[in-house]
Amino acid sequence: MTRKLLYVAVAAVIAAAGAAVALAIYVDRWANKPLAIAAANTIILEPGQSVSQLAQRLHRRELLDDPELLVWYSRWRGLDTRLQAGEYALAGTTTPDGLLNAMADGAVVQHQVQLLEGTTVRQVLEVLRQAGALEHTLHAATAAALHAELGLSGSFAEGMFFPDTYTFTRGASDRSILMRAHEAMLTRAQLAWDGRAENLQLNSVEELVILASIVEKETGRAADRAKISQVFHLRLEKGMLLQTDPTVIYGLGESFDGNLTRAHLRQDTPFNSYTRRGLPPSAIALPSAASLEAAAHPEPGDYLYFVARGDGSSQFSRTLEEHNAAVRRYQLGIDRS
Repeated sequence: MTRKLLYVAVAAVIAAAGAAVALAIYVDRWANKPLAIAAANTIILEPGQSVSQLAQRLHRRELLDDPELLVWYSRWRGLDTRLQAGEYALAGTTTPDGLLNAMADGAVVQHQVQLLEGTTVRQVLEVLRQAGALEHTLHAATAAALHAELGLSGSFAEGMFFPDTYTFTRGASDRSILMRAHEAMLTRAQLAWDGRAENLQLNSVEELVILASIVEKETGRAADRAKISQVFHLRLEKGMLLQTDPTVIYGLGESFDGNLTRAHLRQDTPFNSYTRRGLPPSAIALPSAASLEAAAHPEPGDYLYFVARGDGSSQFSRTLEEHNAAVRRYQLGIDRS
């Protein structure tokens, strides 16, 4: 080879190497440059969908200028056969490389739904209906109907779902959320029952949940839970009426307009604790873990009455005379102390 041809060959190799370096720099910059995303969004990779189809969808949404480069890049990185179906986040910082890696790792978007303590089955079902990422499969509108539809083994569905924040991926069913919440309640209630105080006026885990739900609805301050539980346990022991307004309100159902009257207190329903002794036939709301513990561990004491002070706390009394005085002061505004 002549010296001239050698120079040409070397120059060609240098040029090729330079071009390769330039291409590598270009591809690296492209792969790590954020997509043209104006606002946080998501994209769903359907089962069986190819990288080419994904690239075209991104291109149609004007998020990606060069769909063919995404296909080539995914193949070059060995990611094209590893992508997992699901919903993925698209943020202002999302890059082609980041999106492909997220899809290869299955880092799908996690949604949340919150079941609040003190809410009823009707309210829980409405919360689930508002969760757009869930698959809505349930038809029940009442606790009794839900009990049958879910095939729960216990006596009732009301209150038998643990209040918590549940994480799920798009397409999960409302049924799956409730079954997770139900299993969580069974576990929490059983733990509270197994560690219960001696001589409780309760005969089963279900009765514990019932009393805990009443404590939940009667409690405006966490520190009062165990003391309120003590009042109800002592009333059960003495065979007294529980006389708790939340049970009456629950028994009135959707007819209750927010104004509890004396007539309501006299209107007999299975849940009216002013007309019927003992615990109601089911829970009246979702009890929190704290209320379960309070129902299982009432504070020692001999209080038989309590009334709301208006600031979230309660005034406790041992005698009816003391209680009537507390009612005059805190509910009627007549301070005769």
